[in-house]
Amino acid sequence: MDLRKLKTLIDLVSDSCISELEVTEGEGKVRIVKNTAPVYLQAPGSMPQFNAPIQASVTEVTASATPMSNAEATVNEVVQGHIVQSPMVGTFYRSPSPGADPFVQIGDSVKEGQTLCIIEAMKLLNEIEADKTGIVKEILAENGQPVEYGQRLFVIA
Repeated sequence: MDLRKLKTLIDLVSDSCISELEVTEGEGKVRIVKNTAPVYLQAPGSMPQFNAPIQASVTEVTASATPMSNAEATVNEVVQGHIVQSPMVGTFYRSPSPGADPFVQIGDSVKEGQTLCIIEAMKLLNEIEADKTGIVKEILAENGQPVEYGQRLFVIA
């Protein structure tokens, strides 16, 4: 794909409400994403690498002054403990590979720094660690499902 064609595609994405565009032409593949973190390409056939563990953002469950959906309000009312939230948008995985045992189960004791799950974002696998020692009371995300930034993943008491 030549430079003029790339420039045209970039202009198309930046001037429209499109947030992502992927074009495959022969052996080449271009993906243009607007307003996101940088993309790091991997050579075809190489193994995905784990990024350095990411410290998940956390909140204690209390009455909230911010607007939220009914589902979140219900979780706030029922859940007692330390909430581990997603630090990014991506796909939530409970285990290191398909068919493997999950990193943690409900009722497991976890230590600060222990891996709770993986979030895949833009073909990169990011380990999410516990930032508090305790017992996993609830797992609030479904395996293989997309998660949003700030979405509640675990309750640790």
